[in-house]
Amino acid sequence: MRELLTDIFHWRAEHPDIHVVVDSYYVAGLEPACLIDPLEPVEGLAWFDGREPPRHVYLTNRLHERHCRAFVDAFGCAVWCHRSGLHEFADSELEVRPYEHGDELPGGIRALEVAAICPEETALHIPLVGGLLSIGDAIMRDSANNLGFVPDYLIGDDPPAIKRGIRDALLRLCAEQVFDHLLLAHGEPIIGDGKEILRRFLEGLGDL
Repeated sequence: MRELLTDIFHWRAEHPDIHVVVDSYYVAGLEPACLIDPLEPVEGLAWFDGREPPRHVYLTNRLHERHCRAFVDAFGCAVWCHRSGLHEFADSELEVRPYEHGDELPGGIRALEVAAICPEETALHIPLVGGLLSIGDAIMRDSANNLGFVPDYLIGDDPPAIKRGIRDALLRLCAEQVFDHLLLAHGEPIIGDGKEILRRFLEGLGDL
């Protein structure tokens, strides 16, 4: 568990189902505090003792439920997912609240449309420390710290078209939103120059 910026925490843990290391975030600097795509940290939930308890969990897409239930049970968190992804929870005991693209969520987080890779794919804009943009499965960062996409066999039936859709959506967000930092659900976050690094990657893709 490490503090990236004042009251912004990041941790990495192995996902118990897919057996790869994924990334989660705790934003203590908002009122109320929240989590993004959380797995339980290796330190356990006791790490949160004496800290501002998280009250909301925000999912960037329906597949990032991860350890929501543990956080709901421990802190009474409300879990949020874009409305298009709620079918994932139809047979679940987990209660999930819907949001729409463009909504302002508790704490002042803005839900921004990415879609392309799936209808509910959402980037979350966090209005702290120069702005942070949290991205789910649209963009990943590998062990060499290079930005890229999920493998073609996971991305969908028409990978080039989906990648173009992701590129166009994220370039739009770069033009419209103010942010310095990039929080990724798959890969190390980028602290400082996050928008410029993302923009250069996207513009370098050409016509795909």
